[in-house]
Amino acid sequence: MKWGIIAILVVLLSGACAFGVWFAFFRPVARFTAPRIVTIDRGDSFRTAARKLERAGVVRSSIVLIIWADFSGQARSVKPGDYEFAGGESIGAVLHHLVRGDYLVSIVTIPEGLTVRQIGERLERAGLVCQSDFDFQARQGPLIAALGLEPLGAEGYLFPATYRFSPHADAEAIVAQMLQRFYALLTPTVEQRMFELHVDTRQLVTMASIVEKEARVPGERALVASVFYNRLRLGMPLQSDPTAEYNPEGEDEPAVIAVHRSSQFNTYEFVGLPPGPIANPGESSIMAALYPAHTDYLYFVARGDGTHVFSRTLKEQERAIAALRKHEAQPPAAAALPLETHAK
Repeated sequence: MKWGIIAILVVLLSGACAFGVWFAFFRPVARFTAPRIVTIDRGDSFRTAARKLERAGVVRSSIVLIIWADFSGQARSVKPGDYEFAGGESIGAVLHHLVRGDYLVSIVTIPEGLTVRQIGERLERAGLVCQSDFDFQARQGPLIAALGLEPLGAEGYLFPATYRFSPHADAEAIVAQMLQRFYALLTPTVEQRMFELHVDTRQLVTMASIVEKEARVPGERALVASVFYNRLRLGMPLQSDPTAEYNPEGEDEPAVIAVHRSSQFNTYEFVGLPPGPIANPGESSIMAALYPAHTDYLYFVARGDGTHVFSRTLKEQERAIAALRKHEAQPPAAAALPLETHAK
């Protein structure tokens, strides 16, 4: 009789435990009157993440969540980020969000050819960080020192792309994410090609940044790169207007004035590459700097539509400039295409 009672009690207790598990797992919490945000930090253990969710009232039991995540093999697949929960979801649904990475993000597109200052201004407009904070982290922050990018900073190394940033990301985290995208490009194949060209990473990015600013038409990037490599080989100054116009402080000046301004970046004043990049180039310009076209061009002049006329000699260049000016002087009805003079 005694053993029968014990058996019944064991069954009842087991049933109660099973009901408790069912209640915690299958029955969702009530919906919230306002969404609740839970931040899962990078480096958090799953146990820590589960406790955060329980404290926020998103799940009824962190223990059941941990057991289920271990049982399903998903505990190591949780992605860090800021998660917004409206309530009314089971533990399984909550875990699914964490594994899929349904965190809150601010989507920001960084176009090719922007400077550090311009990127900071864009991020500030997006409500992410102050431009001054970003500028500091990109030029002299701890990460810049660790990567050996001093004294010029990360100009040229901030990879242009569309990013998904956490709304709570600080300037250092954003710089780190952009640098990570850049360094992912430096594959063994790229490093081998740099060795063949006898350039280091900074020289490659500097050349790519000049190509980015000069070549408005993607199909001409390799041709523009060939002109500058040919000039370097012959000991000719690059005479690139964008290098003269570049100002690390972000102050704009008319191109005509900038060309005559003394600057360590102004390639009208010396032979060789400037000390660092003048913008942040995209992958296409980096590839053009790695694989320039095989030409003997030494000059180019821009048309009004962004394409260029390339020349091998100064005489050819002078004829091209004269032809463009003559074309510009024609009445609009007679001109087939608007042109702008931009000689090298």
